[in-house]
Parts: sequence; C-alpha cells; structure tokens
Amino acid sequence: MLIRHRGTEPRVDPTAYVAPNATLVGDVLVGPHARVMYGAVLDAEGSRVEIGAYTIVSEHAVLRATAVTDAPVVVADHAFVGPHATVLGARVRAAAYLAANATVLQGATVGTGACVAVAALVHARTVLPDEFFLPPHTTAVGDPAEVFGPDRADELAAAISRAGFADAAFGVRTAWTDRVTRYREVAEVRSAEYAAHADDEVVG
Repeated sequence: MLIRHRGTEPRVDPTAYVAPNATLVGDVLVGPHARVMYGAVLDAEGSRVEIGAYTIVSEHAVLRATAVTDAPVVVADHAFVGPHATVLGARVRAAAYLAANATVLQGATVGTGACVAVAALVHARTVLPDEFFLPPHTTAVGDPAEVFGPDRADELAAAISRAGFADAAFGVRTAWTDRVTRYREVAEVRSAEYAAHADDEVVG
C-alpha cells in the first residue's frame, strides 16, 4: 500500500518489488531491484526513507524516520534488513546485514559490511565500524562502540543514559532519572508528529 503523507508519496523503481501488504508512507524511495517483503512498514514521518539498489527489507520489518530530530532512514545498496528488524532514524551502509529482530536507533550508523546479529541493538548515536560483528542479544553504545551483554546491565544503563536517547529520538532533554516526566513528553511529541496522518491518502 502506498500512502501520500504530508503531500509526498512513495516512489518505487520499476525493477523493484513491493509486496501487496507492505506499507510505504510519505517520502519513501525504493531503489532498483530492491525487495520490500510482506508486512514491512516504511514510514517517512515528515522526513525520508531511502532504500538502495538490491536491498532486501524482509517480512514485518519497520523502517521509520522522524522530522522531529531530522533523522531519516537511509539503507544503502545491497543491504539486508531481516524479518521483524527495526530501523528508526538511522543509516545502514552498503552490504550491511541486520538479522531477524535486530534494532538500530536514531542517529546510529551501521558500517559497510557490518552485521547486527539476531536480537542485537545498536543504540542511539552509536557508530558500528565497517565489517563489525555485533553478537546476538547484545547492545552496542557509543562512538567508538562498546558492546554490552546481558551480564552488564548496570553498565549498560549508564551508557544508555550518556547516549541521550530521548534527545536523539524525540528532542526531549528531561533528566534520565525523571522517567515519568520524560515518558510523558515523549508521548506528547509523538502524538503531535503522528497527528499529520489524519490527512493521509492511499495512492496505490
């Protein structure tokens, strides 16, 4: 399904394939020979989503940009985005591989040929070097990236605090320790951004 959002509609190269139940919203560009599979959602949200040549976006992946913090999603040529993977306002370089349930957050970059393994997380503003391997069920934070496993929960929380996720994703700068206020502000920012969908129009 192709949806016009904020006056802009998706553009799909004639050699690309978009599954009939995939959803492309707003300023989305799908490059030559790319494949966007069943149930995937590519939502520009007032910014843009770009998918390169021969890139694969697998079943039920979510790629969402945001204009709130000027965070487009740009996935370069020959990249693979696995089933149920999530890319939010981030960049994925050429021939990178995001496995099933991988997540890449706002302002992050996954380097050329890098691999984000099953259920791994690349946190906000993190840079994974070219050909870097992020193991399953781990979290990378920072630039240079530091990798945290489940056994380092306290250290991971401190690193995430320093990364400034709420600022990168929503422009919210409320203190890390004031979670209730921060989450309220985040909800209000998203509510305002998503309000524009009331005027969406299905175009194909």
